Formats: sequence, structure tokens, C-alpha cells
Amino acid sequence: MASTRAKPTLPLLLALVTVVIPGPGDAQVSIHPREAFLPQGGSVQVNCSSSCKEDLSLGLETQWLKDELESGPNWKLFELSEIGEDSSPLCFENCGTVQSSASATITVYSFPESVELRPLPAWQQVGKDLTLRCHVDGGAPRTQLSAVLLRGEEILSRQPVGGHPKDPKEITFTVLASRGDHGANFSCRTELDLRPQGLALFSNVSEARGLRTFDLPATIPKLDTPDLLEVGTQQKLFCSLEGLFPASEARIYLELGGQMPTQESTNSSDSVSATALVEVTEEFDRTLPLRCVLELADQILETQRTLTVYNFSAPVLTLSQLEVSEGSQVTVKCEAHSGSKVVLLSGVEPKPPTPQVQFTLNASSEDHKRSFFCSAALEVAGKFLFKNQTLELHVLYGPRLDETDCLGNWTWQEGSQQTLKCQAWGNPSPKMTCRRKADGALLPIGVVKSVKQEMNGTYVCHAFSSHGNVTRNVYLTVLYHSQNNWTIIILVPVLLVIVGLVMAASYVYNRQRKIRIYKLQKAQEEAIKLKGQAPPP
Repeated sequence: MASTRAKPTLPLLLALVTVVIPGPGDAQVSIHPREAFLPQGGSVQVNCSSSCKEDLSLGLETQWLKDELESGPNWKLFELSEIGEDSSPLCFENCGTVQSSASATITVYSFPESVELRPLPAWQQVGKDLTLRCHVDGGAPRTQLSAVLLRGEEILSRQPVGGHPKDPKEITFTVLASRGDHGANFSCRTELDLRPQGLALFSNVSEARGLRTFDLPATIPKLDTPDLLEVGTQQKLFCSLEGLFPASEARIYLELGGQMPTQESTNSSDSVSATALVEVTEEFDRTLPLRCVLELADQILETQRTLTVYNFSAPVLTLSQLEVSEGSQVTVKCEAHSGSKVVLLSGVEPKPPTPQVQFTLNASSEDHKRSFFCSAALEVAGKFLFKNQTLELHVLYGPRLDETDCLGNWTWQEGSQQTLKCQAWGNPSPKMTCRRKADGALLPIGVVKSVKQEMNGTYVCHAFSSHGNVTRNVYLTVLYHSQNNWTIIILVPVLLVIVGLVMAASYVYNRQRKIRIYKLQKAQEEAIKLKGQAPPP
């Protein structure tokens, strides 16, 4: 909007200068004042006088209203009123046949009728030149009138207005828009500097206009979502863009198949994002366009991608029986659906993919808790997808009890703390007891016991379950103190005999070795002698 100001009443400034122009008989005409500085529409008194002595005709030429206030034999006083612009009134005389004249200079000053900052663009991109235009109507003298561009109270630039006061003038300023200009108020101020004429500096300010700036990165929004959507799943669609300004005024949204799913948008300091959770159903088209759109200022950035919808059921893995007795036959079968094919079934040699694969086995104890693995593949949009299934077989078999599970010979020292470790295995897990053959005395399994001499003997360990039983003899020898002494008495002579036999054997061996070496040396000496007695060839 333009700003206007009422015309103030200001003092009239007069330059008291008299101009003398010679006439006949040294006659002179003069005008007073020589210079005048007054507000537009003001008035001024002008005195025309002459030194002519005879036949004098004296007058004043002007474009403004004039009144003759007083006169004398050789002077006249006029009042000029409603002076609208700069002018030069002229005093003239006719002295006899000679004409002469003198002029004055009237300078008019006025405040601009209005000053206006032209409308700014709705949005201005950061880093681009912004052109601001100040419109000034009126104001004089233009040589002393300036236009000032303001950002808030900060002076950005100052230019002279120039031109004719009757002609409206538009002054152009150019600034480089920045992020700091966002939300700033710009205005124009006129300054009429009348200080050289002894007056003041008069200013007038336009209505302020707010500026909004924006900045966008060179990149487009980033879509972070899978290219493949599986029916029956919930998929997350995510789109974001960083480095924009002001992020708080940006709008970002996702569009799937021409529809806007329920979504949530987030704006931070310099980034925005949109997130949507989509339930993929059979009603979806097999291909869906996905768009991410960002709107800021008058700019639109978007990213597009085509998503593929597919239906892929996991393969069906079956066992004819999940729990069987040892020796039973079990059929393992894997079937694929929805155009997929079986690519792998554990227990079967790899073959070209087919919709179904199966085989039969005779269950053994080694197959208990055996896992069977089946994998199916489906090609979607040039990519192979895989789904797997796993089942476990349970085999029922009788107890097993061997040397590794239950040692057959145990030797314990009387008075020591010992534990009988004897564990049978099978499915279902067997129960087990160990009893002495002679009297059926029970020997606890897995329990710490203090060893006594009467525990000595042969025990029968019996493992049993609903699928059979097995027994194993365990021999337990208890070493008691008197037995230990006799053992030492017997062992010492035995060791002495063994040492003597070893020494005798060593002596015989070394003697025979020396005899063999002696005979070998004799044989070599005889051979040398025979070689020296042989005739030459």
C-alpha cells in the first residue's frame, strides 16, 4: 500500500539579491528577492524597481496568480500565490524607448504524495536475485529526494529518485535472497534532504511487505520401500528428502496406485518424511505405481517407482507319520503352490525343480529327531524368491546300553567316594536298575556312595521301556587294605625277577653282537689277501 503525508507548512526562504540592469541615462531595473525556496502551493512577494527618471512603465511577468500590493513612482510590490512548481518570474521596464528586465528563481519543494513497495513474489528461491520496486509519486526537488530500501530497520540500499516531480518514478533494487530473508519485512522510505537550505531531513515510509524464501536440494525425494509386495503381508512405504528450507512449510505425501494410503508425515529442521503401512491384499493389481510427492513454495518434486504384487505360499511338507516305531516306513513329501517349484528336499539328490518331490525311508534309531528341510522357489520380476518348511521325525526304539554308556569293569578303593555311571538311551527314555547277581543287592546309579568291601561283586544292569529291554554285566572290584599289603609283597619279587631277566637278555645280546662283528672283520681281511695273490690278466 502507498503511504501519503499531509503537506506541512514550512518557512519561505528568500535570497536577498538585487539584480541591476543598466538603462538609458543609467536607469536600472531590479527584482527582489533574487531567489526563493518555498513549499508547493505557497506564495511570495516580489518587488520590482527601476532607476528610470522619465516615461517609466514597470511590470512583472509570471505564470502564477499575482496581486499588486503597493507601488511608487519607480517600484511595484507584487504577491505571487499558489506556486506549483519551479519558475522564474520576470520584472520588466520600458524606460522611454529602451526595454530591460531582471528575473528571479523560485524553487518549490514538496513531500512525495505516496511511496509504495510493489508486491513481492509469493516465494523467492534462495540464491536467486530478488528485484524490489519502490514506487514514488511526487516529491520535489528531485535532486534532493532519495529512495531507501529497508529490511526491518536495516538499510540495504539508497538511490536518488530523479526525474520530474510530476512524473511517478519507480526505483529498482536487486538483492540476493538468503535463508535469513525468510519472514523478513521489506519497505521503502523516501528521504527529502532540505538541510542544505537550513531545514531538516524529511522521511516517509511505505507499508512493509513480508518475504518468504525457500531452498531445495538438487536431489529428488528418496523412496525406501521394497519393489516386491507379497499378498497377505504388511509393507512399510517410506519417503524422505533432506536439505530443504523451510522444512516446516513443506508437504510430502505418498500415492500408491493413484490412491493416498493412510500415512504420517514428519517435518524436522531441514528434512521431511512420509510413512505408510499398507496391507497387501488379493485386490491389488499385479503392478502398482508408487509416487512420492514433495510440495514447497511453487515447486513440486516427485519420485516414481513401479511395485510388483505377488502371491507366494510356503511349500507343504508332510510326513506320513510324525512318530513311528523303529523299522516302520515313512513317506516324506514336499509340494509347491502358486506357480512355485520345489528346488530342494533333504534326503533326495538335487534334481531340476518340480512342483512335487517325495521319497520313502525305513525309520531307524539314527532317524530320531531327524529334521527334513524343503525349499520352494518363485520367480517374480526377474528375481528368485525362496520359502522353506521344516519337520522333525520322532522314532520309537528300545533301550541301548553299550561299553561307552556303561563300563563293564570298575575298580574302587575301599572308603573312597564313588559314583556308578551307567546310562541307557532310547525313545521313550528307558528306566534302569543295577542289582548284584548273587543276592540282588541294589547298586544306586548316579549317586555318590562311600565304598565298602561288601559292595564287591558282579552286577546286572537292566534297562527297560515300553519298546524293549536290555541287560549288561558290570564287574565291581573293591580294593581293601589287607589285600593291598599282599599285593605289594607279591609284586616286589616279581619285579626283581623281571629286572634280572632283562639284564641277562641284554648281556647275551651284546655278546652275540660282538662275535658277529669279529667274524665280519676276519672275512674282509681274507678277501683282501686273495685279491693281492691273483695273477694279472
